[in-house]
Amino acid sequence: MNDRLLEIDRLYAGYRDVPIIRNLSLHVGEGEVVGVIGPNGAGKSSMLKAAMGLLKIFAGEIRWRDQSITHLAAERHMAAGIGYVPQVANVFASLTVRENLSLSVSHRGKVQASIERMLALFPELVPKLALAAGSLSGGERQMLAIARCLIVAPSLLLLDEPTAALSPLLVNGVFRRIKEIGGHGTAILLVEQNALQALAICDRAYVLSNGSNAITGSGAELVANPRIKELYLGGHAAPSGPAKASSAILNG
Repeated sequence: MNDRLLEIDRLYAGYRDVPIIRNLSLHVGEGEVVGVIGPNGAGKSSMLKAAMGLLKIFAGEIRWRDQSITHLAAERHMAAGIGYVPQVANVFASLTVRENLSLSVSHRGKVQASIERMLALFPELVPKLALAAGSLSGGERQMLAIARCLIVAPSLLLLDEPTAALSPLLVNGVFRRIKEIGGHGTAILLVEQNALQALAICDRAYVLSNGSNAITGSGAELVANPRIKELYLGGHAAPSGPAKASSAILNG
C-alpha cells in the first residue's frame, strides 16, 4: 500500500511561459515532516505554490493519495486535505483573532469547539481573541496563521518560511510548535531559510537548486553532509533539536 500523501513527479512549473520549477520530484508520506532548503531563488516557495494549485504547470504531475491533482484549482486541493500557510498575507489584519479562526470553519455548529482546540495548541492566543490580528507580534501572527490552517484538520500542511523576519528566540518557539504539530500526526512540507533548525525537526529533506532537487536525505544526513554544511549551514554542526522556548518568548 502506498502511504504517500503528496507526490511531485518531474514537475515543470512557473509564471506565464517562464519555468521556475524544473524537473522537480519529491514526496511526503503520512505523518512525515519534510523540509525543503536552498538558496534564495532556488524555487522553494514556487514549489509550494505549484503543490497548492497556484502556479502554471508546464509538464510533470502532482498526485494526492495516488490521484492526479496536477491541474486542479487551489480550492480542490484544500478540499482534498491540503493546507497552505504562505509567508505573507496569511491573516486578516483588520479582523480579530477570533474572527480569523471562525472564518476557517465551514460548519457553524463546530466553531467554538474548533477554536478551543486551536487555543489548546496555541494558548498564547487566548488573551488576544478580541484583538485585531494586525496588532499581534510576529510570533503571535505566525501562530494564528498556522492555527487558521490547522483548524480544518488538513492531512498535509504546507508552510512557507514560517520563521521569516522573526528574532532568534521567536524562531525557536515556532520550530518547537511545528515539531509538536508533526508529532500529532499531521504531515508537513516545510520551506525554510533557517536550514539548521529546520533539518533538526525533519524526517527527511530536499535541497533545491535552480528549481530542481539537488540533494535529498534525512535531516541528520544533510546536516552531516560537508557540502551542505559549507553552503547552507555555515560549517557548524546542528543541535539535536530546536531550543526550548517558553510561551512568553513567542509573544515578543
